[in-house]
Amino acid sequence: MQVLKRKTLALVGNHAVAYAVKQSKPQVLAVFPITPQTTMLEKISEYIASEELKAELIKVESEHSALASIYGAALAGARVFTATSSQGLLYMTEMIYWAGGQRIPMVAAVATRAIAEPWSIWDDHQDFLSKRDAIWIQMMAENVQEAYDMTIQAFRISEDERVILPVMMGFDGFILTHTMERIEVLEDGEVDNFLPPRQFNLIDFSDPIGVGPIATPEDYIKYRYEAMKAMVRAKGVIEEVMNEYERISGRKQNGLVECYKCEDAKYVFVTMGAWSGDGKVAVDRLRNSGIEAGLLKIRVFRPFPKEKIEEYLRSMKGVIVLDRAYSYGSGGILANEIKATLYGYRVPVYSVIAGIGGKDVRPRHFQKVIEDLINDNLEEERWLL
Repeated sequence: MQVLKRKTLALVGNHAVAYAVKQSKPQVLAVFPITPQTTMLEKISEYIASEELKAELIKVESEHSALASIYGAALAGARVFTATSSQGLLYMTEMIYWAGGQRIPMVAAVATRAIAEPWSIWDDHQDFLSKRDAIWIQMMAENVQEAYDMTIQAFRISEDERVILPVMMGFDGFILTHTMERIEVLEDGEVDNFLPPRQFNLIDFSDPIGVGPIATPEDYIKYRYEAMKAMVRAKGVIEEVMNEYERISGRKQNGLVECYKCEDAKYVFVTMGAWSGDGKVAVDRLRNSGIEAGLLKIRVFRPFPKEKIEEYLRSMKGVIVLDRAYSYGSGGILANEIKATLYGYRVPVYSVIAGIGGKDVRPRHFQKVIEDLINDNLEEERWLL
């Protein structure tokens, strides 16, 4: 079989996402600048100015207006896109819930960043995970290649008639947004075939309707029930879309989760985002020292892949969940989800809170916590300060 030679580009994460957006051909975009997302907006603006992307970029005064603008455009049938980070995502919050509740197909890229106060421009996942109940599909990239791939896939998943939900693609601020990697990109025609013109159109201009009316208690719960079923269906659709993308691109996509040497492991890290790469390095080092370690990377956080997690983790001697976000008064957000999923399996789950506000985390930190676990010296919840 002839292997297609792929074009490779050296791109920082923001520019890789912008390139994927260009190839996905949204007709309407509205993005307000905020660090560390701003260079993505600048690159998209260049594509529109050079007519490489024929689209309308709405110049707005705030992130709230950015999402409100593409909300209306999506209702009218346009493929739409926005991007933001941290306080900007919080400023969008009212419209985030409108888009989710109305089940509007759209894609938003979130360059994850710590939330004030104190003020920080560095990375953690608190902003992204604060929207976990907003009825959005949420995916998280490990590297620049995944950020590119997931952006294209996000449009296809969002617009699938079995789903019709907004999709949020998260990638770590600065760690990925400003890091240059060599990535493989699809040809424009391949993206066109993978992502056909959008068909969904809520508004029929020959038969006008009202959008966003008040619902009675009897009806409101029914709308939420239908959204729940769409999220359940989305698991299968996401796997299907990623499998097709894998066939087209020739790159392994892994689906909802990625298992790295966890099939025969006794101790497993659970991670999400860029530090999954550091965790894999730690796994290799631990294996070389005789410790049967593995790593389970969560690629899709909503809908939460409970079935896959149970499959991989239910017989482990110990599970260490690393969180870049915290639910105050409750615990690590990802750790709590893993604990709930594994309830009844008698698997010890340990929560490690690290990387908050951009604090550096290296493979040696992964190694240390698993060594402490084996030596019975790891608390149920540990903060790496």
